[in-house]
Amino acid sequence: MTIRKIRELLDAEVLFGEELMDLDVEFAFSSDMMSDVLAYADEQSVLITGLCNPQVVRTAEMLDIACIIFVRGKSPDEHILHLAMDKNIVILTTAHHMFTTCGILYSNGLLGGA
Repeated sequence: MTIRKIRELLDAEVLFGEELMDLDVEFAFSSDMMSDVLAYADEQSVLITGLCNPQVVRTAEMLDIACIIFVRGKSPDEHILHLAMDKNIVILTTAHHMFTTCGILYSNGLLGGA
């Protein structure tokens, strides 16, 4: 599934990475615990989280995660956005809660990782 399709399904706002919307991802992983992301997420996944701090981007970088989706309307600060820009990681934000976000993506064919 492309990040563009994910953005459309979630009615998400693109905070960074408009030029990367055609990247394909196969899996999604959702967690607010970055230790779980490190232990269980697949590379080239989408990370769905409500945690809004720089560690999210650093964790995503370690796993070559292509896109971070912040749920519940959370919006990362400039520091987090600059980290994502430096690492070329797409940043989306959606008003949906994590459970709903995962359900929408799963029902449209995006699989869970691990």
